Order: sequence, then C-alpha cells, then structure tokens
Amino acid sequence: MDYDNMDVDEVGPRVTVREAATDHVDFTLSNVDLAFANSLRRTILAEVPTMAIDLVEVEVNTSVLPDEFIAHRLGLIPLNSRQIEDVLYTRDCDCDQYCENCSVTIMMNAKCSKDNEDVVKVYARDLIVSEPRPNEWVGNPVITDEAGQGSVICKLRKGQEVIMKCIAKKGIAKEHAKWAPTSAVGFEYDPHNKLKHLDYWYEEDPIKEWPKSKNAEWEEAPQDGEPFDYNASPSQFFFELESIGNLEPDAVVQQGIKVMQQKLAAVLQELTGDDSRPGEADAERFGGQSPDGMPQGGEYGVDQGYTTPYVNGGATSAWGGGATPYGATPYGQNGWNQ
Repeated sequence: MDYDNMDVDEVGPRVTVREAATDHVDFTLSNVDLAFANSLRRTILAEVPTMAIDLVEVEVNTSVLPDEFIAHRLGLIPLNSRQIEDVLYTRDCDCDQYCENCSVTIMMNAKCSKDNEDVVKVYARDLIVSEPRPNEWVGNPVITDEAGQGSVICKLRKGQEVIMKCIAKKGIAKEHAKWAPTSAVGFEYDPHNKLKHLDYWYEEDPIKEWPKSKNAEWEEAPQDGEPFDYNASPSQFFFELESIGNLEPDAVVQQGIKVMQQKLAAVLQELTGDDSRPGEADAERFGGQSPDGMPQGGEYGVDQGYTTPYVNGGATSAWGGGATPYGATPYGQNGWNQ
C-alpha cells in the first residue's frame, strides 16, 4: 500500500505515528471530531480485553501475608494477552467454571528452607504456566526488568511456604482495573487554546504560568488580533499511550478501534431493524465483556468480520476500502489480527 500517494481526505480518519517503542506509542488522530477521538480514548482505557488472574485457590500459605493480600497482588501482575481472540469469555464457554478454552492455569509453589536464614523473594518469574492453553503466549507473566525477575509477589522467611493455583481469565478494565491494557493514555487537542475551551487561572501572565506542551509545535499559533471563530471545532488530537506489557501499543489501538466498530455495528443494526443476520451471544463480535458479564437485550447479530450495514459481504464501505470504515491504515490492511 502506497501511503505517500494516498488521498487522506478520501479515507476519513488519518493517523500519524510520531514515536513508537515496545512499550509506548505517540500519534496524532485527525479528520475526526472530538466525540470520536474521546470515544477511542475511553474504549482503549476500559474495553480492550486482556488476561489477568481472576481466581486463586490457596493450598498452603504460611507467609505473613493474608490469602486475600497475595491474591490481590497476583491479579495485578500483567499477563501476556497476544492473540487473545483464541480465548473464550467464561460466560460463553460450556464449562462449569473454567477450562483450557476460557482460562489459563498458573501455579505458584515457593518455599524457604528451614536452614535458610535469608529472606526469599517470590517473583513473577516463579509463576509456572500449565498446559494446555488456548495458544503459546496467553498467560505468560510479563517480565521487562533487566534482571528478568518481574514483580515481587511476597517474601518468605525460613520454614514459610506458599502453594497457590491461579486461574487467569479474559476480561476488560470496565469490570476491574487488573484487565487494563494501559498504564496511561495521554490526550490533548488545541494546545494553543484557540477554541477557548480552557479558562486559565493565573496571577499575572497566563503565557508564563501555563507553558505550552510539545504538541503546540504541531499546530499554528494564533496571531495577535486574530478574530475568534465561533464555528471552529477541533480536528486534530494528540495521543500518547503507554502499555503495561500485556499487549503491544499498536495492538491496543487496533483492539480499541475494533471494539468501537463492533459496538457501532450493533447500534446500527438495532436502529435499522435488520434482523436478517442470525447471531449467537458471542462477546468477541459484540465488544468487550467481563468474564461473568451477560449480554444486554438478547442476540447480537453481527457477522464475522465486524461488518456494518454499510459493508455488505466485503463491499466497499462509505469511507472507502473494505471490511472496516478505515480502509487500509498504517497498522495493516483490512484486518485486526495481523
């Protein structure tokens, strides 16, 4: 795909990646309105599915920490969520509580010998992922420190022991923060405040007391005596996203857009009264769901491929391109599982 010669005005939203790394991405989103940009931000924060420990079965715990304290710490350890589409939500699985199709079993077995006078630290690296599981990635503890140890779970003195069976499930941050894919999502528009959406409080000089952000370099500064445009609205938005490691930053953005498409497809279907598409209660095709969440209003009726009434059978959408109203994006062509 030749992005340099692509007419961006014909394909709607435009994404410009300013900086990208393994744990964060800085990009601008333009040719959209404020409602759309803020919806994407909120979706990324709360509705992108990830894996996290949800159940803990305590067999032995002679440490000084209560069972609930350790269980809470285990739930906050980031787990790899690559190709999480392979994992079912618990509510969609036929099992009674959990199985290899909707969960990942992780064992923690640590003991400090009676001859050891030192404190033994139990790290995320000590978690053992059991087989089988939906794929080779999901459930692996995310370890990014140079020592390769991961988060500290607890400390043991001589003779103390912990044996716990952890069950990781698929969920979203709207249900619990442990399923959050990001540690922060920075969002800004109109860095020069030309639209007067902000009313600065200052003592003497607002220019000195409110320094401009780095995003001000990407927009033209207002001229002295420039008349105020009452019809102006923001069209360029600056995002800075930091992942906690369970998903790559670009995958978080892709999943956020995907969830928005699924929700909009369901709304459009309800508004148009189109019942021609048979639907199962499939959370993947309707949007983010918590493990124990229930569908609202029965059937979802959204086809595989996340098409909307504007995209029928792979036809060209109203935005240009196929399968998604964004056509081909810098993240890949017509698909979110690449």
